[in-house]
Amino acid sequence: MSRLSDRPYVLLSVAASVDGYIDDNTDQRLLLSNDEDFDRVDEVRSSVDAILVGANTIRRDNPRLLVRSQARRDQRLAAGLPESPIKVTMTSTGDLDPTASFFTAGEVSKLVYAPSDSVVKTMDSLAGVCEVVDAGDPLNLTAVLDDLSERGVRRLMVEGGGTTHTQFLAADLADELHLVVAPFLNGDTNAPRFVGNATFPQSPAHRMHLTEVRQLGDVVLLRYLPKAPSHA
Repeated sequence: MSRLSDRPYVLLSVAASVDGYIDDNTDQRLLLSNDEDFDRVDEVRSSVDAILVGANTIRRDNPRLLVRSQARRDQRLAAGLPESPIKVTMTSTGDLDPTASFFTAGEVSKLVYAPSDSVVKTMDSLAGVCEVVDAGDPLNLTAVLDDLSERGVRRLMVEGGGTTHTQFLAADLADELHLVVAPFLNGDTNAPRFVGNATFPQSPAHRMHLTEVRQLGDVVLLRYLPKAPSHA
């Protein structure tokens, strides 16, 4: 897992339909995975130092982002760690609800990275529920990772959504990708996709390295290394 910099090891985690959608356009969250895979994700969560989601994921899905298993929480506590990893998000506008589960669930640190021109607004709207960090103008992913590294984060799990995954992949800042494929088609071209339009270094000329294929009930996990194996 060595890299040329001291930034955290970045693991992207996503579940998508066969046609690449991570949600639909209804008010209900689209369940793409199953209990076996939810437990696998929980195991991965318990192994990292921080979990990052985009602000729109907080608004759309209201995730708690906590380790669910009591045994895994106990293992973290025995190792001198908090029960669950640090929660991290990025926002361009500061428009986040301080009563969202991201902020209220779990006795863990919550970090919100905002561009310089939105820091004051974000601090005002989220006073007392998190720490707001200036991430540059415009918001800079490398600055976010550098700050996390200074806080002792060595492994970062990115759980979405599509805009956030797109940013990390396009910036060549993803070290590992866990892609779970659900056995159905969505078919709504207006629904959120795994990634959006961008120029990606992961291209036909620079194919990702497939390092694991695992069946979990009716879904399949594909584990890729977006960079060459020697850089992972």
